[in-house]
Amino acid sequence: MTTRLKERFLNEVTPALVQKFNYTSVMQVPKIEKVVINMGVGDAVANSKVLDAALNDMQLIAGQKPVITRAKKSIAGFKLRENMPIGVKVTLRGERMYHFLDKLFNVTLPRVRDFHGVSTKAFDGRGNYTLGLKEQLIFPEIEYDQVDKVRGMDIVLVTTAKTDEESRELLTALGMPFAK
Repeated sequence: MTTRLKERFLNEVTPALVQKFNYTSVMQVPKIEKVVINMGVGDAVANSKVLDAALNDMQLIAGQKPVITRAKKSIAGFKLRENMPIGVKVTLRGERMYHFLDKLFNVTLPRVRDFHGVSTKAFDGRGNYTLGLKEQLIFPEIEYDQVDKVRGMDIVLVTTAKTDEESRELLTALGMPFAK
């Protein structure tokens, strides 16, 4: 089973990018390698039950079991010790990645209040894009009544593109709603 987004990438996006950037081979066309979704849960230091709720939300959003991220250093000001659980993350590849991106571009982002497109300045210089969301409620899988606390998350799109321009063209062609 292939997703609409993957078929679109193969049939429409690849030839367009080959023509625009004058690639000699289709293997030079940038691809999305993986999508990493990260949710920091700073409250987990005081209350470990918060982490369970974040795990459940992340599993519903990504459709895959998340891993718990742990603190690398102790920080006395935050009452944080080394190896304490402080967040959850999920890495999506293949079909799950394309399914998630399709849902993100066409369903989730348009649900954001006063949405005018995502920023074009969130590239890292190596062709990767980071998107910050303020709440998990914009995902259709999350039920408003079940949410104990609104949590934000970071979504990182890792591409094989060498430059930000190539990456921007790739994401635009796939349907990423950039701000005008």
